[in-house]
Formats: sequence, structure tokens, C-alpha cells
Amino acid sequence: MNDRTNEILIESKNLTALGVVVLILGMLAMMAPGFTGISIAMLLGILVLIAGVVRIVWAFHAGNLGRGILMFLWGGLTLACGIGLLANPIFAAGVLTMILVVYFLADGVVELIAGSQRWGAGGGWLVLGGAISLMLGVMIWRQFPLSGPYAMGILLGIKLFFVGLVMITGSSALRAAAKV
Repeated sequence: MNDRTNEILIESKNLTALGVVVLILGMLAMMAPGFTGISIAMLLGILVLIAGVVRIVWAFHAGNLGRGILMFLWGGLTLACGIGLLANPIFAAGVLTMILVVYFLADGVVELIAGSQRWGAGGGWLVLGGAISLMLGVMIWRQFPLSGPYAMGILLGIKLFFVGLVMITGSSALRAAAKV
């Protein structure tokens, strides 16, 4: 075997391992959808809160007063958004659910296009994943606002599950191509 074949086999093994991890995360998200949805909203709130604090600190290192005031105000707004996300994670989960709808719809279109362009080398799985993404986006949209954090957890889990499957089957295709 040459060096390139060894590299492809190593990449394939890494892709398989990552695919298994993503698949397991998807199953865990589906088993506790409410917890997953609220956790995502709260994690986002913590990250936005930290970003607000960092922006405020950076404001004191601005080159001039006008820029410093603008950076301080922007940091204050970011901090307030982080506090808002943490104060009402159910509302935050609702907003994130709508963002998830947009993501699933856009992801579905991209996967359908990519899968149709490479039908032979795992493209069928991309088309299936794209169709599932589109279906999930429409399902969440039709059930909103009742879907909220549960939809986020269940549907994100389903998406992760199928992404894991695509990664695992893609690694098999890599291994097959390397052995030729």
C-alpha cells in the first residue's frame, strides 16, 4: 500500500468513529427531547452572556472614546440578550426552533443538490438526508409553537442520527475506493 492509501484508510476510520459518536448523540437527544431543547437554549444563553462580558471588557481597550462607547453599548446589548435567554429558556427554545426550521429547510435543499450531483458515491444517502431535512423543517413549522423545545430535541436528534449514518456509509465508500 502506498502512503495515500494509508491516509485514506486512516481518514475513513476517523470518519467512522465520528459517525458513531454523532449517531449516539442523536439517539440521546431523541431519548430526552425536552431536556435537549432547554439545554441548547441555556447553553446559548451562557455563551451569549460571556460574549457580552468580553465585549464590554474590550470596550475599555478601544482606541478612542467614540469607539469605546459604541463597543460598550454593543456589549451591553449582547449581555442583555444572554440574560434574556437564561431568564426565559422556553421562549429562547421557541426562537431557536424557528431558526432550526430555516436550517432544516436550507440543509435539505443543499443535500438534495449535492446528492443528485454524485448519485453513485453515497449520493443516494445525501438525497435521503436532504429529503428528511426538508420533511423535518415542514413538520416543525406546522406544529409551532407547540413544538418548542421538544421538537428541537427530537428533530435535532433525528438529524444527528442520519448525519452519523451518512458519515459511516461515506467512510465505507472511502475504504472501498482506497482498496481499488
